[in-house]
This record gives sequence, structure tokens and C-alpha cells, in this order.
Amino acid sequence: MPVNLTANAISAINAGDVNSKPVVQVLDIKLIGTTQERYRLTLSDSESTQQAMLATQLNDRVKTGRVRKTSVIQLIEYICSTVQNRKIIVVLNMETIIPECEIIGNPKVIVESNLGAQKTISNGASGSANLGNNGNLSAQRSGQACFANIKNLSAQNSGNSMQNYPPAIQPAYQPPPNYKSHGAIMKNETPARIIPIAALNPYQGRWAIKARVTAKGDLRRYNNSRGDGKVFSFDLLDSDGGEIRVTCFNTVVDRFYEKIEAGKVYTISKGSLKPAQKNFNHLKNEWEIFLETTSTVDLCPDEDASIPRQQFSFRPICEIESAENNSIIDVIGIVTAVNPSVPILRKNGMETQRRILNLKDQSGRSIELTLWGDFCNREGQNLQELAEVGFSPVLAVKAAKVSDFTGKSIGTISSTQLFINPDSAEAQTLREWFDQGGKDIASQSISRDNMPVGSKNETRKTVFQIKDEGLGRSEKPDWVTVKANITFIKTDTFCYTACPLMIGDRQCNKKVTRSENSRWQCDRCNQEFEECDYRYLLQAQIQDHTGLTWVTTFQESGEEIFGCPAKELYMLKYEEADDTRFSEIIRNCLFTQYLFRLKIKEEFYGDEQRVKITVVKAEKVNHSAESRYLIDLISKFRLS
Repeated sequence: MPVNLTANAISAINAGDVNSKPVVQVLDIKLIGTTQERYRLTLSDSESTQQAMLATQLNDRVKTGRVRKTSVIQLIEYICSTVQNRKIIVVLNMETIIPECEIIGNPKVIVESNLGAQKTISNGASGSANLGNNGNLSAQRSGQACFANIKNLSAQNSGNSMQNYPPAIQPAYQPPPNYKSHGAIMKNETPARIIPIAALNPYQGRWAIKARVTAKGDLRRYNNSRGDGKVFSFDLLDSDGGEIRVTCFNTVVDRFYEKIEAGKVYTISKGSLKPAQKNFNHLKNEWEIFLETTSTVDLCPDEDASIPRQQFSFRPICEIESAENNSIIDVIGIVTAVNPSVPILRKNGMETQRRILNLKDQSGRSIELTLWGDFCNREGQNLQELAEVGFSPVLAVKAAKVSDFTGKSIGTISSTQLFINPDSAEAQTLREWFDQGGKDIASQSISRDNMPVGSKNETRKTVFQIKDEGLGRSEKPDWVTVKANITFIKTDTFCYTACPLMIGDRQCNKKVTRSENSRWQCDRCNQEFEECDYRYLLQAQIQDHTGLTWVTTFQESGEEIFGCPAKELYMLKYEEADDTRFSEIIRNCLFTQYLFRLKIKEEFYGDEQRVKITVVKAEKVNHSAESRYLIDLISKFRLS
């Protein structure tokens, strides 16, 4: 069956055409990309060829064989972008006309010379030789590098001499009057076509997306070597399920911060795409949009039901136990306990609120969820009121952060969203399970180190048992409670000076040093500041009736032991030189009995492998509660 490709389609696309829906042939397909799979195509209109990039949402067309070498396709949606002085067609949508057929015509490669004049070269040796004879060496090298993957379409041509087959010079494409006389003006004034978020890539010159804001971050201020600034971000979700983060800086913040509302649908265009910073961006997209002064953000007044309100990727609680520290996950569970909100002094000296919840699901596991800041008074207060009347609500958590410092737990960050009793299939299934008997099924907590004193699941050990049982030498750390006295504290290095700056939702905390102008300097943040933070980092010996061992204590447990911030102790020793008061505080801690919650894990120090014991929590022994624990232990011993 004869096949007719659209004449001069390549030239028309290069000139700005985006509406003709031409029929072209695929001459070559190549897989490229490191972080994300992408396919590069070589397209032909039977006379000319051009490189093209396939949008990632069309990758399955190649993987399933619907598009392969020599396929004839029709371009439905496409644009032409200039990348490193080369034009590339970005295919956003297409249809396969013929899965496979013979090569049509004798297509030649289009190359733009340094002077901007458009020329064609054949795929044989004659085209390269002619370019060399004309002295256009840069165009020759560019053409060879860009189109080296195009196969020789005519073996007969490659076998003949250059003299017999001079390069064919194709007349330059003459665009319609609209393109020629008003090309630049009409191109800028014509509204950009709306494309899926999944099709966004840096190769596009003009684009627009229509999406719903699923989360809006807080306005944050920062200070670096270029001065002070402000930034905020928001997340988008479109009707195809594509997600992407948008970030605004400084003057752009002034334009869009008040305009953006979570849950609303917007049309956004004229932004730049840069690689996503995965340390702060949990969305499954390799790109991130940065809005500029020329960007447009238009509210869509009519609700678009095709765009979901939110998109979840729930993980069972039992899987969180193996999740990486600081990873971002979605989780859904039944709220079984709600603790009161308590004030907490943050590491940067500011006060915030903290509230701890307990979640359980059908996996037989439960986990602690820590709410921070405004979450405590908004959703946290609502959950507490429901718990007080005896109702256990379903809670869906979008973008919770995993922590393993105090056992496996999760906490809120600025981009977290909480949904109480959401209208979803997962919530309905969980509710039915809980009401039909799930509430009576015991769940094992994976937040083991946070269990209260005297809990039946508490793992009590002696100092001797830590070494005798080889604790900490498995892949996962061991969490135990030891009742012991502090017998010695190293006072020469009990704390360090730390960076107080915030990196996203966390404080830097890297050690800082004095610069020549007596300011504190952080090598990690590359900034200087007047005041630093002071954090405990001390080595101590603890001892019980079976032996003694060294432990490492950090900020929170250090404050529990000394009863004062690290800065106060630092000032006593180094600034005020009050050795009497300093020594008194140290002596008050010695030979005092504590319940130490310990994290025991084998780590490498250079080439040497050692077991490190870290104090997660230190509580002075409550003799009344400890007596009840011992009596209960004796009762169990007699029964056994």
C-alpha cells in the first residue's frame, strides 16, 4: 500500500508550525537519560530528517512495540525547541499509522550553519565531504555528532563516489505569509498550548499547564552570601496524575504568594525548569518549576472535576519499619491515642507546639505521629476532641517524614497535609476493618524506644547483657532500657558550637568556627552570623551492678541529665569562668540513678568496627513506678 508522508513537514515544524498534524516516518530510536528514561527519535518526511524527543508519558509506545524503527506515525501534539543551537522536535502526542514499512524516499539531514542559513546534507559520505570543502567545519562536526545514530538509508549511495553524487541542495522552506510577515509577533501573542505535567522538560520554549494546588508551603526567609531573601513553594497535580513543585523567590514571591490558594486550579506558563532538589522535594518528578517575573498564574474560575483533590501513595505501617531515615511517605491509619499539645523550645531558640498521636492499621503495626506547630492546634485539636468522646477517626497523612532517631516514627513538615475521615476507598476499608473487630486486635508498635516506663513490651537489659548478648551487631540497631548511674563525664568536650540556620525544615547544626572578624562561620552554609547555637555532645560512663560502659549523649538527653541548656553550661565554663558553679552541676549528675533508653548499633570508625551506644532518653528513676515494675517482675518470675 503506497504511503504518502506530509511534504516539507520537517521544514514547517522548524519554522513554527504546531497545528498541521503531519505524517512522518521514524528512522531511528535511541534510549537516553540517566535519572529518567527518554527516547530520542529521528523523524523523516521523505525528504528531510530531524531529531525529536519523545515525552516520557509516551515511553510505553516504544516499550510495547507500537512505535519502532520504520514506523509511520502522525504527530498530534508537538513543539520545536532550540537546545544548544540545535532544533529538536518534542513529541507530546502521536498516533501510529503503520507499525513497520520500508524507508520512504531519500531523506537528508537538515543542518543549520553558523551563518544561520539552512542547508541539507545526505546521509552518505558525499555530504560530509562537501561540508569540509566549503570550510564549514563547525557545521560538519555538529551534524556528525547530532545525527551519528541515523542509519545509512541507501547502501547504494554510500558505495558511489562523491563526484558522481554531489549533495542535493533543497530550496529553503517558504512559510505561509503569517509565519513570514508576523512570525515573531504572532508566536509571542498566541496563548501557549496546555500540556500534561509529565510532558514538561527543559527543551520546550513555550508551555502552559493546568493543575490544582495540593499543598502550599510557608513563606521562609534566608540569608546567604548574596544577601537576604525569601522563598515559598507549592505543589501541583493535573488531571493525568502528574505532580510538580513550583518555587518562587523574592520579587516573584510578592506577586504570587497571596494569589496561590491550596485546592484551587490555575493555569501556569512562562517558567523555567530545573532539576528537582530531592533533599527537599518528595514529588515523583525530576524537574521543578521556578517562576519568573514574566510568568503568568491565572486562576480557573470553574471547578475542574477531572483534576483530583489529592493523590496518595499509601504505605502500610509495617513497611515504614524498613523505610529510610528522612524519607517522605504517605500513610493512613486509625487514631488510637492523642496526647496533649505541649510547648517545645526549638533549636533556633523559638518556641513551638508538639503533639504526639498513635496510628494503627491492618498490618498489625502501630506508629507514633508527631505534629508540629500549627498542626497541633488545627487538626490536632480536632482529633483530641474526637478522642475525648470515644471516637477513633481515620487519618490520612500526605508527605510525612520518617525518623529513626527515636525508633521508627513519622512527623509533619511544612508540606505535610492531614485529612480527617477522608472520603476515599482506603479510608472506608480501614474503617470497616476497625469497626468489625480491628479495634480489639493488639498492634505492635514500631516506635519502640518511646514506650513508657514499666510497659509490658519494654526491653530491660543490664550493662553486662549488652556485651554478652552481642547487642547492636545485627543490621538494625537494638533499643533497650538500662537502669544505671552516671559515674564519670568528660567535661573538656561536653558541647560544641553549632550553626543555627535552617535548611528547609531542619536546622543545619554543623559545627561552626570563629572567623577573623569574630563572627561565627559555617562551612556548610557558607555564611557568617553574630550568634551561634550550643549543643550537647558528651561522653559519659554509666554503671550498674553488672559493669560499666561508655555512652554518647546528644542535645535532648543532655538537657535531661544536666537540667539546663548547653549554652548556660558553656557560658559558666568559658565566658564567666565560674568553675565552682560548673563543678556543682556536674557533681549533681554523678551517682544519680537514671533509666537510660539506649540505641546500640555497630558502626565503622576508619577501618575499625565498634559498637556505639547512644542515649536517646534519660529519666531520673521514679522509685514508686520502679517498685511497681519490680513487684510485677517478681510475680511473673514466681508464676514461671
